[in-house]
Amino acid sequence: MEKSEKGFIPVMLTPFNSDGTIDYTSLGTLTGRYLNAGVKGLFTNCLSSEMFELNNEEQIQLTRRVVELADGSVPVVTTGTFGGPIAKQAEFVKRIYDTGVHAVILITSMIAGEHDPDSVFDEKVFELLHLTPSIPVGFYECPVPFKRLLSAPQLASFVDTGRVIYHKDTSLNLDQIKAKINATSHHPEFNLYDAYMGHAVSSLQAGAAGLSCIQGNYFPELIVWLCQNYDNKGLTEEVDAIQDFLIAHMDVMHNIYPTAAKYSLQQQGLSISTFTRREVGDFSSDRKKEIEQLGLDYTVLQQRIGIS
Repeated sequence: MEKSEKGFIPVMLTPFNSDGTIDYTSLGTLTGRYLNAGVKGLFTNCLSSEMFELNNEEQIQLTRRVVELADGSVPVVTTGTFGGPIAKQAEFVKRIYDTGVHAVILITSMIAGEHDPDSVFDEKVFELLHLTPSIPVGFYECPVPFKRLLSAPQLASFVDTGRVIYHKDTSLNLDQIKAKINATSHHPEFNLYDAYMGHAVSSLQAGAAGLSCIQGNYFPELIVWLCQNYDNKGLTEEVDAIQDFLIAHMDVMHNIYPTAAKYSLQQQGLSISTFTRREVGDFSSDRKKEIEQLGLDYTVLQQRIGIS
């Protein structure tokens, strides 16, 4: 997660067996797919991982296994806050940090209530940091159960503690991203990753450390390529083509997710079930055809760009 080189941090899927248990064999294959694509880190036990459908012991076991699979090749981060009293959340942050992760991610909607003012949220964040001394943390503006966005001054005040090294931004607002980057630029150990692919190239050009998007759960090598080549003047047409592809197919990739992403990977030859614990809607034959067409469109893009 070095700023000197832009990187893709996938929000990892969790493969399940047909009985709903975690499929650790497929998890190994999936992790290998991410690593072979050239990712710069792994974010497990996140919303794409169906974290709210996992119990605490499963979250710890899943995280520990991903750390083992990564084997130090890239940093691994994981979620550590799931609501309740801050003291209780702090204890789980400590437990899951002991799995060997690089940092523990704090879900902004889990720290304070939806209608609590920023002052209450800020107080609870500082309390949590006090109760988890020396543990590196990050923030994720998860849209579930509600989205709490951090302002640039808020984020800067947390980063100034020296404890915050990661932020996954879901503001969908390039001006807010620029403000956050500017407010935290004096902390070289801090990295902001954008989740919104509608302005992926502009975000990277503005100084984001990389991307952390669900599109990478369909085609991880595509997002890696974009992070590596977004500012290459000799590849402007190719970069624009990828940005256009991401925008044109955004609805298809978000619909019935993560089932659709698992089906896409399955179509690409990965051994992974489409089983999800989360209720995401009916994965109909029409939806399958859309994902199959997505794969065909991606093949055309691959041939144009030269991505293997």
